[in-house]
This record gives sequence, C-alpha cells and structure tokens, in this order.
Amino acid sequence: AGAEVTHVDASRLALSWARENAELSGLGAEGLRWVLEDALAFARREARRGARYTGILLDPPHYGRGPKGEKWQLETCLVPLLEACGGILAERSFLVLSSYAVGYTALSFWNLLAELEGGGIQDSTVEAGELVLREEGEGGRALPCGFAAHWSRGF
Repeated sequence: AGAEVTHVDASRLALSWARENAELSGLGAEGLRWVLEDALAFARREARRGARYTGILLDPPHYGRGPKGEKWQLETCLVPLLEACGGILAERSFLVLSSYAVGYTALSFWNLLAELEGGGIQDSTVEAGELVLREEGEGGRALPCGFAAHWSRGF
C-alpha cells in the first residue's frame, strides 16, 4: 500500500523468519528494509540522523543477546528504548508495545507509554490491555498470552 517498513531485530533467526513470512504473504521486497542490529542502538542512531517514523511496533523479549553480544534485559533496557523511540516519532505517529513478560501488567505498559513525551499524554492517547487467544468452539475460554499498550498522537 506504499508504506515503507524497517524491520529491526537483534536475532538473525527472527529476521529470517520475518523475511520468509513476508514472502509467503506475497509481500515483495520493495518498501521492506531488514536490519540486524540492537533496537536501542538503531533508534539512537536514527535520532542522530533526524529520521522520523509514523509507526513503531515493539515486541521486545524479556532477555536476549544482540548480534554483537549486547545484553538485553527488559527491566533495564525497556525505558531507554522507549525514550529513544520517542525521539524518532513523527508529529503524527503511533507506537505499540507488546510483551509476554512476567512481572509486568497492562497498567505497567500504560504508565511507561504515558511518559513518552517526557511528561505525559497532553496531546496523545494511551490504551493498554491484555492479549488473549480464544479456544476454538462455542464458549471457548480466553487464554492470556501477554500485554499490549498503544500510544498515538495526531490520529
């Protein structure tokens, strides 16, 4: 539909799966950029370059290693990542944060995103909730599988 997408991941395997899924979905290579890098390093570099993004989707792991051995731990790295992402969001933009991280709640994510502009949500909207999968069949139970929060400005 004319959008340009940059997929950043510190995992070579995750990038490979994403590329394969894009091909299986019939998406051509045009408009897709694949970057093997730590997301925080990428966002900070993009900020120095003056890049702006309309949308950012974050689904960070609880723990991981970057391509150069960088250590990622949600408890210590998420806030700096959100701050860096806040610095590259366009005037009219959105950010979605999702995770299955134990020890966090939808309210935790809401609070984190409410701070995106260095002081609250005056000109933005934040929503948060639990992610669920429904069992098949009538009356299927809702099975918890994580949390998500959505921040937007100008929509």
